[in-house]
Amino acid sequence: MSSNKKLRFGMFMPPLHRPGLNPDVALRNDMEIIEHLDRLGYDEVWVGEHHSGGVELIDSPELFIAAAAERTKHIKLGTGVASLPYHHPFNLAQRIVQLDHMTRGRIMFGAGPGQLISDAAMYGIDSTQLRPRMHEALDVILRLFRGETVTRHTDWFMCNEARLHLLPYSDFDVVVTAAITPSGPTLAGRHGVGMLTLSATNPQTVEALEGQWKIAEESAREHGKTVSRNQWRTVGIVHLAPTMEEARRDVYHGFDQIFHYLRHIIPAAMPPKTATVDELIDIVNETGLGVIGTSEQAAKGIQRLIDMSGGFGAFLIQGADFASHSATLRSLSIFAEEVVPQFTGFSAPTLDSFERFVGSETHVEQVQAGLTAAFEQHAVRSAPPK
Repeated sequence: MSSNKKLRFGMFMPPLHRPGLNPDVALRNDMEIIEHLDRLGYDEVWVGEHHSGGVELIDSPELFIAAAAERTKHIKLGTGVASLPYHHPFNLAQRIVQLDHMTRGRIMFGAGPGQLISDAAMYGIDSTQLRPRMHEALDVILRLFRGETVTRHTDWFMCNEARLHLLPYSDFDVVVTAAITPSGPTLAGRHGVGMLTLSATNPQTVEALEGQWKIAEESAREHGKTVSRNQWRTVGIVHLAPTMEEARRDVYHGFDQIFHYLRHIIPAAMPPKTATVDELIDIVNETGLGVIGTSEQAAKGIQRLIDMSGGFGAFLIQGADFASHSATLRSLSIFAEEVVPQFTGFSAPTLDSFERFVGSETHVEQVQAGLTAAFEQHAVRSAPPK
């Protein structure tokens, strides 16, 4: 499989819940999934921020991360993403640094402009101002993280000789979101930070992956920065079961409802609304938009992304109620057991040892010889004296 032995795995958790699910149950399911990811050895999880729509129910990723940090041991926890136009940058920077200390370096900071127009409307922000405000806020936040004193007056926030009285505990990862447009890669390069490509498995995005990275590198050179593929994350749809038939049955739970919601966010990239669940599954699998099937299919899909992009640092499973909670937990277990080792190389030595062991008839002969000798020695010891 891939020669990339350092590929990391995790989840991008907006989260996408089936409409009408008890929100208390939904939030507890989200927490259980993160605990499950931690036990299985996943590397990271990114928690989203949304304020409308009734599907993506976490309003404060920082609050959720603080609770998750107390329930986990190893997994890194990121804002996936914090919507910068909705927060005073000084305030948000303080919260992230506090989390960095509280988690002893397990925090990651993901920044975005805010995806839902309905969120922006309730804040009274014109949607055309979201990206400009994100750029203004990110510049201030990164300077504060570096320990600088910042004075900045804009039409929506002011900083007067602002500086953090608590500096970061660690050199935590910072990423910005990217989709199909050059905006995300350009911003990542400008600041020398990581990039999180949403819907990386979408056919339109896949074709543009290598170009995205070139844009990030060109932007970095222009601004005297560097970018690392190790800090590039890609997100894709994956649901696995022991058989293709089981996987298809699983996603009848919420596949069409989640896609109906997503069509109102990224309509150009979604299958037609007239598609049945079975047709949706076929479209997803045939176009490479995702994998609903087996671990073998998932491994091939990830390898395709690596080949198309030239390589990245982490693959994140899209967190969504495509299947029931129990089926989702099973899918994540299958992925960790059967897909992850193909890209980390962890299982290669054990497989090699197994093949050498079972492939040697000498071992069987030696075991048989030892058993025969033991019986013969026992017979000698047990024989009556002459």
